[in-house]
Amino acid sequence: MDHNPYLNSKKTNGPDQEALQGSIERPADIVNIEYQTRKSSPSDYENHLGTALENIFGAGVTELGDIVDQLNAMKVAGPGGEVWTEQLFCSEMERLGE
Repeated sequence: MDHNPYLNSKKTNGPDQEALQGSIERPADIVNIEYQTRKSSPSDYENHLGTALENIFGAGVTELGDIVDQLNAMKVAGPGGEVWTEQLFCSEMERLGE
């Protein structure tokens, strides 16, 4: 298994009133899974993007415009195969973070 099937997908703005009701709240009751905060395995696209971002940040690049420039220089395509822009990068990070 490469994702956590017990991950609670509901989003709340306050404290969980049902804490300790599921195994996600009792980590000793389940095997610690590598992608425990994901609902599925990362796609090839996500893995490729993640590796590129690790390399970019590892090189000390931290400014949004520079990150986008590096992704384009590395020929890492955006989600639909398009060239990265700052707006596209921000929206894609938001989508992937859901």
